[in-house]
Amino acid sequence: MARTVCRRAERTAVALAAETEVDPLVLRYLNRLSDALFVWSRWASHAEGAPEILWDPNDAAIKDSP
Repeated sequence: MARTVCRRAERTAVALAAETEVDPLVLRYLNRLSDALFVWSRWASHAEGAPEILWDPNDAAIKDSP
């Protein structure tokens, strides 16, 4: 959930940057924070013994096609 909120903040900051000046460090920070949250969530899942669910871009494309 934390990564979802972070990604939402990142998208909002990028949209704001299209309209006004935004410190590039803010965008970089939000992007890196999102990455860190993703890695930490995978680590926590591994520590709990949860099964690994790998993302397959080809599989996602097939499911998203009409």
